[in-house]
Amino acid sequence: MNRSRACFIGGARYSNPLDPTSRKKFRALGTIGDLFVIGFSSDLRPTRFAEGARFYLMPNLPVPLLRYLEVFLLGTLIACWLVARHKVRVLIAQSPYEGSAAAVAKLIAGWSGYEVRLVVENHGDFEESIFLQRRIAFPRVYRFFMRRFARFSLKHADVLRAISTSTSQQLERWMPGKPIVQFPTWTDLDVFLTAGARTTKIRSRKIVYAGVLIPRKGVHHLLNAFAAAAADFSDARLVIVGREDNKDYAAELKRQVKRLALEDRVEFVQPMPQAELASYMRRACVFVLPSVSEALGRVVVEAMATGTPVIGSEIGGIPDMVEDGVTGFLVPPGDETKLAEKILRVLARPEEADKMGVAACAFAARFFSTDSYVAGYRRLLELAETFLIEDSEHAPSAV
Repeated sequence: MNRSRACFIGGARYSNPLDPTSRKKFRALGTIGDLFVIGFSSDLRPTRFAEGARFYLMPNLPVPLLRYLEVFLLGTLIACWLVARHKVRVLIAQSPYEGSAAAVAKLIAGWSGYEVRLVVENHGDFEESIFLQRRIAFPRVYRFFMRRFARFSLKHADVLRAISTSTSQQLERWMPGKPIVQFPTWTDLDVFLTAGARTTKIRSRKIVYAGVLIPRKGVHHLLNAFAAAAADFSDARLVIVGREDNKDYAAELKRQVKRLALEDRVEFVQPMPQAELASYMRRACVFVLPSVSEALGRVVVEAMATGTPVIGSEIGGIPDMVEDGVTGFLVPPGDETKLAEKILRVLARPEEADKMGVAACAFAARFFSTDSYVAGYRRLLELAETFLIEDSEHAPSAV
């Protein structure tokens, strides 16, 4: 059987050489075909190199709108060139928005006599999450064009990929009957599982959050819940690990800490290497992800791999990973009272938390593996290359 020739196109940023996690990912994926990647460099210089895949990276311009234009204009041209020059036959768009550029490339290739398949992936709530992440100027206009671009790309897709139950349901709602392959996003669990394999758990009353500091992550709800839950535990501490993607929101979180008189009990920590983060998670009594919108929440399975139970919002892909009362707890998004109750329960019942942590680690080891991830893409590419849509309304689903 001929090796697949596929090209990823999206807004991801890559360094040259690749970081260890990306290197491991593309070395694994390289076993199923010849891969090409259209994305962004880590600076303003365009970059081209090969490492597991062949990378064509556009300048990382500082304004999001300009990066979108780069994908739509330059990204489309690069994709067309790869189809003609390197016989790429599958384009994989990493969101419905980048998918509009890939759909245009597919149409141009078809007019030029090249048969190309299009896969559109859904890594998050593409309808609402961006509005919960930062302030958008002229949101109605933005939403109008976003929906048109998404519908255009999904209409021209041959196969769809979801990373969780919620993202699969969203795709099904937009394009009923179109084939969907579901498997989780890439997660390098090695350092987290190594931390979780330690035979002794250092008990503490330290609560950890890790993720970018943006409104949709719900960290403001966590601060209020922690203030209520920790009143009876003077040694309880909250560690917030994350990049300040939204400077205004991050500043407001720090003002909120002062208003709650928690300056000596809440610590803000900059992003750190995975091994160090795994150590933080391992020493925690619980990991909390209080998001109000979340596609999968990869950090959840990372925390679970260290043997730490998780309290997460009952949204998106989090319920795919957290079994309530077994590996952690689920709470309604934004419900500070319920969140405080679960934090208080973990603080008051360390033996129960330890038991949930053991179950969480066992689940994480089952939930993701490199072999299953590669198998997911192999299945996706095989379907994209062989499935011919005659009538999208009667096309079978593959999950």
